[in-house]
This record gives sequence, C-alpha cells and structure tokens, in this order.
Amino acid sequence: MDPHLLRTYVTVARLASFSAAARELGFTQSAVSQHIAALEHDLGMPLLSRRPVAPTRAGERLLEHAGSLLLRLEAARADLARMAGEPAEELTLAASPLAVRPDALAALPVSRATLRVLPREEIPVAVAKGSADLGLVDGLAAPSDPLRLPDVAPLTATGVAEEPVAVVLPDGHPLTRRPGLRLADLVDARWLDAPEAGLPLDQLRAATATARGFRPALRYEGTDIRTLIGLAAAGHGLTLLPLAPARAYGTVAVPLTEPRLVHRTELLHTGVLRGPAEELARRLQSGP
Repeated sequence: MDPHLLRTYVTVARLASFSAAARELGFTQSAVSQHIAALEHDLGMPLLSRRPVAPTRAGERLLEHAGSLLLRLEAARADLARMAGEPAEELTLAASPLAVRPDALAALPVSRATLRVLPREEIPVAVAKGSADLGLVDGLAAPSDPLRLPDVAPLTATGVAEEPVAVVLPDGHPLTRRPGLRLADLVDARWLDAPEAGLPLDQLRAATATARGFRPALRYEGTDIRTLIGLAAAGHGLTLLPLAPARAYGTVAVPLTEPRLVHRTELLHTGVLRGPAEELARRLQSGP
C-alpha cells in the first residue's frame, strides 16, 4: 500500500471533498481522484462514495488503520534522521501538565531549550514524530506498574517519579476530617472534568471497574492546575491530584487509600539519546 495514496485518502475522507483535499495537499483535483482510484484498485474495493463524498464500510475500516500506519512511517523517518545527523544543540521537551514537576524544570538546560506543554495523548506522538526530543507523560498506576501508553511507535519509557494521590475537597466538606478516602465511596460524588489539568475521569472509572459514576459537574478545558484546585476549593466538584501540588495552595487534600494508586511520571524517547537530550534524561532519571 503506497503511503502517499493512503495520505491522500485520509485527507479526502476527513474533508469530505476532493477539491478541498487537493487544495490542502497542493495537488490538482484530477491527481487526487487518480490517487483514490489507484488505492481502490490496489485494495480491490471502493473506499469512498462520491455523492456525497463519504467512506464506504471498507473505507471506514481502513481509516481505523491509517492513522497508526502513517504515524509509524513518520516515526521511522524521524528516527533514521536522528541516527544520521549530528546531536541537536537545541532541546525540546514535551510534557503533560501534571508531569511538569519542579525537579523536571530544574533539570532543563539553562539555554537553548523549549518546554512544550501538551495533552497527554499527544506526548508519545510528538516524541515518535521527532517534534520533541523527550517526553514526560503522567497518569494513574499501581505502584511500580508502567503506564498504559498508546502503541504509536517503538518508544522507550522509563519511570522517573511516583507520588501519592489525594482528593481535593472544599473547606467544610463532610469528608475533610477523614484520614484517607476510598475511591469506590466517591463514585456518586460530583467531579470536575479536567482531562488536561487533572487526572482524567476515565482513569478513575477504570480504577474502580465501573462504566458509570464520577459524573462531571463542571468541565475545565485548561491546563492550569491552580485554576483546577480553585474550582474544587470553591465547591464546583472534586478532583484527584498528586498529593504535593494538591496541598501546595493551602487547600484540603485527603490522601487516597484504596485502591493503591500512585501518580506516575514516565520519560519517553526513541532511539539512542545523544547530546543535551542524553544529559537531560540522565538528570531526570537520577531523581530530585
């Protein structure tokens, strides 16, 4: 399967237009039509209905594979380019918001470094495609267990930190006097849905093996942890955070005692590290 034809197909399916895809890709509309026809001939089945432009059943199934196929090709190209080139003098670290720890900030080079804060799911992709030299990604896990990361490319993941987690409560909440809380007892509570700034609610559902519960009372789409803690303190809903930042702003944070979960941060990279990336990885893995 020709990746150039596959990329054209994905673009046409996404835009639902041959002409719009031609403009985005810099081709003529005729060339786009030829690409689609060649791919359909190769696979022996129609992939798009023409009026309106929409994927067929086979086309929908191909789209399920296309993203990971194209990403792996980009990752392979980036990996080979790193092998052939000289070590970069500039460094880019991609990190999810809760992975931006004080020790990670202290480990950054004093110059020629870029810290890029991204959503969790974008960190492995950025490292695989070479737009970031290293990645820091976080999530909930059992102690010493690795995070479950998407299989976007061959990546090396190393744990660099594990912290206890706590439930952030408003002052005066009836649970504030508890020495610890069980997550199962909070399934029916009102929660803040903050997928980037906090720990996603789907991870809480997975930890308690429940498909429902943890209903969101308010959704916060930013990445600022101080704002998320402020929303919890104001009574808009509960949130689960690493214990240290949860208590850093003087809020009420009760440790989670069951199930045994930690906030885990992992360092991601691909290939053999050299130059500033190797030095930063060494600092992060050596701990605070």
